[in-house]
Amino acid sequence: MQTKTIELSEAQSQLPALVAQAAAGTEIVFVVGSTPQARLVALEPQSLRRVPGLHPGSMAAAVDFDAPLPDGFWLGTA
Repeated sequence: MQTKTIELSEAQSQLPALVAQAAAGTEIVFVVGSTPQARLVALEPQSLRRVPGLHPGSMAAAVDFDAPLPDGFWLGTA
């Protein structure tokens, strides 16, 4: 991965071009003086989409899942 260092004050006028370079794989490091302040890198590609129904029966809700909670729960004594 290539790295490009640019002064923060100069970067404001070049932001669209810097974003395009980062999307192409160049790491952009913003500096103030000689101190690095921030880094602009491309986003990682999204992971694979989840597939519904892939593991049927692997989870089950308890029989009393939607039963009212006891009063002690709400009073903080349970």
